[in-house]
Amino acid sequence: MAATLRDIASRAGVSIATVSRILNNDSTLSVNENTRQRVLSTAEELDYTKHKRTRSDQVQRVAIVQWYSLTQELDDLYYMGIRMEIERSAQQRGIQTVPIYQNDLEKIPRNVTGIIAIGKFSDSQVQELKLVTNNIVFVDFDSLAAGYDCLVPDFENAVHTVINEFLDEGIQDIGMLAGTEKTTDNEVVPDLRRRYFEADLRQRGIYHPEFMFAGDYTSMSGYRAMKRAIEELGDKLPHAIFIANDPMAVGALKAVQEAKINIPDRLAMISFNDTAIVKYVYPSMSAIHVGTDEMAHAAVDVMVKRLAHPASDPCKTVVGTHLIKRQTTK
Repeated sequence: MAATLRDIASRAGVSIATVSRILNNDSTLSVNENTRQRVLSTAEELDYTKHKRTRSDQVQRVAIVQWYSLTQELDDLYYMGIRMEIERSAQQRGIQTVPIYQNDLEKIPRNVTGIIAIGKFSDSQVQELKLVTNNIVFVDFDSLAAGYDCLVPDFENAVHTVINEFLDEGIQDIGMLAGTEKTTDNEVVPDLRRRYFEADLRQRGIYHPEFMFAGDYTSMSGYRAMKRAIEELGDKLPHAIFIANDPMAVGALKAVQEAKINIPDRLAMISFNDTAIVKYVYPSMSAIHVGTDEMAHAAVDVMVKRLAHPASDPCKTVVGTHLIKRQTTK
């Protein structure tokens, strides 16, 4: 006698409705992975012919590699938000995730079917990931030249938008607090925002190298760099500054307030990323908004396609950005 949904439900200890939704790959069903696997295994054991499990139905296991340590991630809501949304999106697609922090690549299980790598990686680290699997999707890192799928924010358009905003406010002396960082194996990662910023200003004939400062993407480095700019430039401090990420922007804002510089009349400021911290500082920070949720969902979509078609050509997805004006611009 052929097995029924009731037989599967009884043996797996769940409702008939739950069995039906799992066997029909209902993405709206919220159920833990153990339950899903128990139902699928029971269906196989009972030889449920209406929904025999095929190779493509098997649960994929994907490592989520965060280039930060857990402590560093807590200080950067941008990367934390991307990682958490990737995990949520993957779970909704029936993909099991394995979190890996600070490039502890040796801890990646060898039985994963794919890797979603968040952050910046050196050539040697890319090769190390490749030893585990070729199904790799990089997020916030341009890996197309290396032959891997990637998703990156639209830095060029974002920088162009910032400069146009300042020019529209009648400001031509524009500076930048750029970022400098290294991979965990000490390879320097250039700030593409700085490259586009300098090229745009040079093309317009308003580039001033003395208005360029750098930090390491932390709030303390933003504070120190801004204090240095105020002390070194004095009355020649530019009337606008673009800051490469939100933590540095918060630190820079503190330095500006300590110096009693009027915002935005004497100094207009725009940050990049638009995480929660810039919305609740005072004055609230104008920022380039990066669609981190969109980028996370797209990363999972790309991974699903890569797992289904591992020999397909790699693709680069550029995620749009837009300016949100608050109190640090006019």
